[in-house]
Amino acid sequence: MLMQLKKRLDLFAKVRDRQRRQAVVVRRVSQTYNKKKNIMTEAKHRQARLKRFNSRKQNFMHGMMFKLLLLICCLPHGGATSPISCYNDRGDATDWFHMYKLPKEADAASGFKYVLLDEGSAGWTPGPVTINDTAGALGRTLAQLYSDHRVCSLEWNGGQKKGFEREEECVCEEGKFKAHVPNALFCQEAELAYVLYNDQDQPRRSHKGGHTKGALVLDESQGFWLIHSTPVFPPARQAGHYQFPSSGATYGQNFLCVTFPLERFGAIGEQLQINQPHVYDCAVPQSFAAILPALAAVCNKSGAHVPAANRSVALTSKGGATFVSFAKGAAFNDDLYTSWVAPALQSDLLVQFWIHSGGVLPSDCSLGWKVLDVTRISPAGSPPFGSGKDHSKWAVSPQPAAAGGGWLCVADINRNRAEEKRGGGALCRRHPAVWKAYRAAALDCQPCQLGGGKRQLHCG
Repeated sequence: MLMQLKKRLDLFAKVRDRQRRQAVVVRRVSQTYNKKKNIMTEAKHRQARLKRFNSRKQNFMHGMMFKLLLLICCLPHGGATSPISCYNDRGDATDWFHMYKLPKEADAASGFKYVLLDEGSAGWTPGPVTINDTAGALGRTLAQLYSDHRVCSLEWNGGQKKGFEREEECVCEEGKFKAHVPNALFCQEAELAYVLYNDQDQPRRSHKGGHTKGALVLDESQGFWLIHSTPVFPPARQAGHYQFPSSGATYGQNFLCVTFPLERFGAIGEQLQINQPHVYDCAVPQSFAAILPALAAVCNKSGAHVPAANRSVALTSKGGATFVSFAKGAAFNDDLYTSWVAPALQSDLLVQFWIHSGGVLPSDCSLGWKVLDVTRISPAGSPPFGSGKDHSKWAVSPQPAAAGGGWLCVADINRNRAEEKRGGGALCRRHPAVWKAYRAAALDCQPCQLGGGKRQLHCG
């Protein structure tokens, strides 16, 4: 009896032990299954996260491509940006700048060094490159004439839109190339108007008419007016690139660039009509001619209508700077500075001009305002040189604005008998830093001769 009970208990123990082992196996199988299931779930999550990351990366790259295309489309060759403007040495658009190229005598290395003063300067700053370098202020500014000037917009449902409402449906056009690209641009050539004038557009060949040198380049919103003293400059647009002439290295030269809004070029065109300049290259498309008829007439060399023998107008730059433009024609038949600019500004003037011509006018103190010929110059503290080494034309008040002066005029006409009968003009302004820079440059002047051989007012 006991033996049977023992056998039953042993059997029961074996059954329980087998059941425990089976439970352990089942639990381990279940754990393995759940672990594999978790691994598969995590893999799916990783794939989903990777997919979302790749999607965001693709969107980011499309956005960067769009911004890059925008930059490329809106940048003309040469680095200038729309709209047309004067540029400084740093490549920034500037409202105006004055530039003085030093003569070879003061720059034995090349004759191409210059100093610059722009709206952000307190005085002259040496140019970081030479004047014939496209990375300088003059090269950057005039590069806009030779490069493709393009504007950017979007094409959406067949019409151009200024906003970016449907970037994914934009069409990019550049020249003859056209492709549907996500987030792309619609690029198109912007119309430019320009007038290049110079009384000496080729070596050893001078023209009659106005003794004037300058360049105007403008787009549909604004542009620049560059007044200068350099013969055979700048190159015609078909030359395709900026270049400063080697013939301009020997003597000092002066430049004034001002950025004006589009509407100011109507009055500027009328001033040029009075000057009667020699235009050697120009283009004023019909869209500009309709609103700037005087500029179109200058380009077409139509001298039928000359507004007056002489006229002065106030011109406000894009940035709000005020200038006074003086323009005289051949009919004025008198010296620009003595007979008009000095009395109009109510200021004495020290005048620098080209003295290597016949009939040079001496200093004049006979009409109340003293106009003295500058004889020795030192721009920006450079080694002094005589006015015979300088082809620049400018005039500065001897006294600051507080004493009734403070004027600086950049001009394109000399003081001699022949040029009394020719067109020419000056662009004048009152600006403390500009006045100080030019006043300090005028070291010595020819004094006036009064009755009995008396001398009066020396600018040194």
